Amino acid sequence: MNHDRLPPLAPDQWSAEQRTCAEEIIAGPRGAVIEPFIPMLRSPELCTHAQRMGEYLRYRSAIGLRLSELAILLTARHWNQQVEWAIHAPIAMREGITRAVVDAISERRDPPYERADERLVDAVVRQSLNDRRVADDTWQQGVAALGEQGVIDLLGIAGYYTMLSFVMTGAQTPPPRGLDMRLAP
Repeated sequence: MNHDRLPPLAPDQWSAEQRTCAEEIIAGPRGAVIEPFIPMLRSPELCTHAQRMGEYLRYRSAIGLRLSELAILLTARHWNQQVEWAIHAPIAMREGITRAVVDAISERRDPPYERADERLVDAVVRQSLNDRRVADDTWQQGVAALGEQGVIDLLGIAGYYTMLSFVMTGAQTPPPRGLDMRLAP
């Protein structure tokens, strides 16, 4: 079993820069230094910039919480990132992504989307991650449905959660205790 390479630091171990970063995270909508930022706190300037970007992408993006959470799940599944999955699968369902869609993504099946905007988010994210490009027709549909800012925010979400996945995979960050949503093998 993997061990957590960068476990939480006790607040009395924080440098001045780490304390400033941690206090900003705690004062924001997250309310605590949570998993992605536990290993990142070792690089306080990176952590500060990343958490600010993440705060925008997660809570205020042009595509809204429901579609943002779907994009996060698609990215977590792509990278097999258990931490992000455990945190965001329940949030996605709370925001309106159906359990059937969440389960299908986890099990690598085609999700039974009932909404066109969810199918579109899926296409943009999967094409970006799998094909390393977004097809012209998908791009045009995305801009028509979400606007240019919406498409850029969507790509930003996939990129940001890719970065978090890399950090937590490298650090072997374990999923939070008490969250039982796990990716299918």
